[in-house]
Parts: sequence; structure tokens; C-alpha cells
Amino acid sequence: MRMRFKPYARPELLACDFHVHDPLNHAGHWHSLYARPEQPWHLELGCGKGGFMAQLAPQHPDINYLGIDITDKVLILAKRKIEAAYAQRHMTPDNVKIASLDIERLTGPFAPADTVQRIYINFCNPWSKNAGSNKHRLTHPRQLLQYRTLMPEGAEIYFKTDDDALFHDSLNYFPAAGFEITWKTFDLHKEEPAWNIRTEHEGMFTEQGIPIKALIARKGPDSTVSWVEPKVLAKEREEAEEAQD
Repeated sequence: MRMRFKPYARPELLACDFHVHDPLNHAGHWHSLYARPEQPWHLELGCGKGGFMAQLAPQHPDINYLGIDITDKVLILAKRKIEAAYAQRHMTPDNVKIASLDIERLTGPFAPADTVQRIYINFCNPWSKNAGSNKHRLTHPRQLLQYRTLMPEGAEIYFKTDDDALFHDSLNYFPAAGFEITWKTFDLHKEEPAWNIRTEHEGMFTEQGIPIKALIARKGPDSTVSWVEPKVLAKEREEAEEAQD
């Protein structure tokens, strides 16, 4: 179901201290936006309503977090959940930010100096497997190669999904983009790791009897990348980047 436009979202977000109002203008100095810029930086790609970030960020004040989604009507819900979570703990949300960005085009708002130690991808759109749609998957090699530019060797991606096809394909996507899969499970809740945070989507799928698939992938050397971007995708990317500029 499509979420309705929320006219109050933009003004409320602009009044929020941890919302990044102009995310396209911070390439190369994202760390400086935080109270403690020297801390490790973790991203959640597709933070949605903020259920994951609202649980994670207050637990780890020694890590800086950024939750990304594409529209204000979603981010406003994340803002409120994060705000409430910090208030409940009597904490200031100075280690977390949220921003509206197109995840498929991260090369514009970020630069290699914006070093990312960990990326979370939780229940992203699985898209269709056909050639016209699978390129939009957040774990597609085209996307993973973008993330690599921000990640030092050894940095990790944590990925969770309910979709069998997406997960099986991702088991090939990650190695092709030079990531070593160091851990995986086809039923996350069978022997649930202590670090797992159950999101709203996760609870919903579990109630429906759908096993949650998950993996951890570590960035390897550039020499381990085997995927070569097809010319048609490269052209589309270049055109999109030119339009963004």
C-alpha cells in the first residue's frame, strides 16, 4: 500500500537536529556532522520507519549512525521513533542522523573520505529477477561496488531478507563484488545471534511462518572483484550522475 503524502513531514524534519537537511552538500565531510567525528560510522540503507535504528543507535553511543531513505513521508516516522527511543533513555541523539537520499546514487553525496565501517541492509525491495529490474536490488553488484568506495578492507555488510530468490542471488552477488561471506543462515531465528535486532518487518514475516535469511559479508581486496558492469548499466549510471549534478 502506497504511503500518503504528509504535508507536516518536511517542516518537522527541518526542525530536527539529527535530520541532515542538505545531504548532497556534505561529500567528504560527513563525519564532521557528529558530536564525536572520530567514532566509527555505520549506515542503514533503507531505514524505513526507523524501528531498527531506534533500537540500535541508543545502545551504542560510541558509534555514529546514518539512516537513509528516499522520502520525507517515511523519514518523519523514523525521526519520531528515534526521538522517542533516546528520550526514553534520557539521552541526546548526538550519534545518529537521518537523511533523504537515493541509495542507487550514493557516489554524489558521499566521497571516499566518508569512511564506513559497517552497512546494514534490512528487508529491502527484492525486485524481480529479470534483467530489467534486478539491477535495482541493493545487493546487486552494481550497488555493492558503490558501497566499496566508502569501505576500507575488512568493513562489513549485514544483510537480512525474507525473500528466498533475493537471498540466493545475493550469495553470488557479494563474492562477485569482492565481498567474502563470513556467515550466513537460512533461518535466523532458529539459533538467533545475540546481536540481532528484530524489526517490525521481521516480526511480521516471522508471524507468517517465513524464515528470515541473513548474512555477513566482509570487503576483500580489489583483486577479488570479478563482476564487470555491462555497458548498458554503465551508461545509465553515468547519465543519472550527470542529471544529479
